[in-house]
Amino acid sequence: MQRLLGVSIGALVTFVILWLSTVVNPVDRMPWYAAAAVIGAVVSFFWPVVIGFWLGRRAQDRRNDSVEREVQRQLAEERSKQND
Repeated sequence: MQRLLGVSIGALVTFVILWLSTVVNPVDRMPWYAAAAVIGAVVSFFWPVVIGFWLGRRAQDRRNDSVEREVQRQLAEERSKQND
């Protein structure tokens, strides 16, 4: 599954770069083919690292939010006990 997604993402990036090459310079596209192939290959290789980093940060933020909510709940509980 990971390889299929990597190839699909790399192909999509390659397609977008080649499409942009026709918009920027429709006559001479030869240098763009090599750049598109290299960039597409790099993207297909490194996409799991980027997604893993993003998912890790997201999980860390959720954990921090949950800890912060618990701290706030405990502080509110202590304040209500002190006021009674």
